[in-house]
Amino acid sequence: MTKKPTVVQKQLIADTRVFSIERIHLRFSNGAEVDYERLCSRGAGAVLIIPLLDRDTVLLIREYAAGVDRYELGFPKGLIENGESAESAADREIQEEIGYGARRLTVLKTLSVAPGYANFETQIVLAEQLFPKRVAGDEPEPIQVVPWKINEFKSLLEQEDFLEARSVAALYLLQHYLEDRCINTKTW
Repeated sequence: MTKKPTVVQKQLIADTRVFSIERIHLRFSNGAEVDYERLCSRGAGAVLIIPLLDRDTVLLIREYAAGVDRYELGFPKGLIENGESAESAADREIQEEIGYGARRLTVLKTLSVAPGYANFETQIVLAEQLFPKRVAGDEPEPIQVVPWKINEFKSLLEQEDFLEARSVAALYLLQHYLEDRCINTKTW
């Protein structure tokens, strides 16, 4: 199954300021025809930032998540604006959400979110060498910043409000990155 299906027809079903819903009629190489509905995001995707305050501490945020109607603990995140790089978006978002800028930004991985029905991607960015810098953002209320010790990641996974898959994946990406850095530099 290496040949992608042919798009026979696309139809816009709904359109909002955040995303659109599209029905696509596909023809597969074996002749089967299927209709799919998918969410199409606007813009250049999103970033999720792992702010490393010091060698032992990451900064998390607790903010209201409208999709699940509760406050969630996770990493800062936001949309990449048109013409903006992932690194620039990450630096802007942490300045808005946690009041820090970063001298070093590293994209660790791009993740897809529900690729069976959405074309949304998030770039996981590690922010290091933080310094205080706050800029105004679009948040409707102040965001709670929660420092978390790296050696307590297991207890973070047990938190009732730490549920977002991207944040959980970011923890493991950070762990892998830091292990590689320790192995390659013999120090951390």
